[in-house]
Amino acid sequence: MTAPGTAPDDDTPASNNGTPRLSRRVRHWLAGAGVTALAAVLGITLAVRGGATPACAAPPTGNAVHKGKASFYDAGRSGGNCSFPGPPADRLYVALGASQYSGSAACGSYLEVSGPKGKVRVMVMDQCGGCGPSKIDLSTEAFTRIADRSQGIASVTYRAVVNPPLDGGLTFRMKGGASKYWFAVQVGNHGNPLRSVEAKGPGGGFRKAARQSDNHWTIDGGIGPGPYSIRVTDVYGRQATATGIRLVTKQVQRSTATLASASPTPSSSPVAPPSPTTAPTPTPAESAAPTTTVEALAGAAAPLDRPRC
Repeated sequence: MTAPGTAPDDDTPASNNGTPRLSRRVRHWLAGAGVTALAAVLGITLAVRGGATPACAAPPTGNAVHKGKASFYDAGRSGGNCSFPGPPADRLYVALGASQYSGSAACGSYLEVSGPKGKVRVMVMDQCGGCGPSKIDLSTEAFTRIADRSQGIASVTYRAVVNPPLDGGLTFRMKGGASKYWFAVQVGNHGNPLRSVEAKGPGGGFRKAARQSDNHWTIDGGIGPGPYSIRVTDVYGRQATATGIRLVTKQVQRSTATLASASPTPSSSPVAPPSPTTAPTPTPAESAAPTTTVEALAGAAAPLDRPRC
């Protein structure tokens, strides 16, 4: 029973001027809705400030041509958000906006950029914090190949370079802090964007590594002290496996495995998988290099598992 002069929680008593008051239950509901809305706004703000990958994000792939604007910057000796040891020797690199950087999925891939003065091939090395979906940030050296530096910003078109010709094979660099209890590796010189990385230690099976936003692939719990076999698959289905990767941190280990073909021309039709090849016998100077096996699962320009927007 309610005490005399006291309204139940779900009643709507009148205020002093006769206007009905909102019930406590309604006031609580409105307050909760306000908190939820505020949390949503804060969540969006924090996601933007934290550089979170957009829900629908993917690096440029295949034959799609993108139109946009290009500016330029100088990364100095930095390897950018991709955490490379440094910029490429020719200093032709590019930073992409969050949607195309795609949480480091674009790292190590190549774009052909066309501008008012010509074309240039650049490696994705960085994320551009102020770039939208159609904006890219070229190195100063790359920008001057396609436009006059005095322009500052130039209209461009760009597309992925599928199977770019590269010098040497895949490289592997164990992250500082990696151990037999925590596997963390960076794959380099792969040309096409990577879809997956798997690794195993002696006597174990392959385990899938998780891609991190700093362009490392990690396996929690580790896979032992090594040496490791690492299987790499790109977005077009091409696959290569390197063996003998040692647990030494911050050192680049080179292999003879390659995901990219010798031809720089993109193919729009699947290529029949060739028979697995045997890695060439290393010279004495290369005796410490990892051995490799290579298998091209597909050569089509249409990537696998592309997000649908």
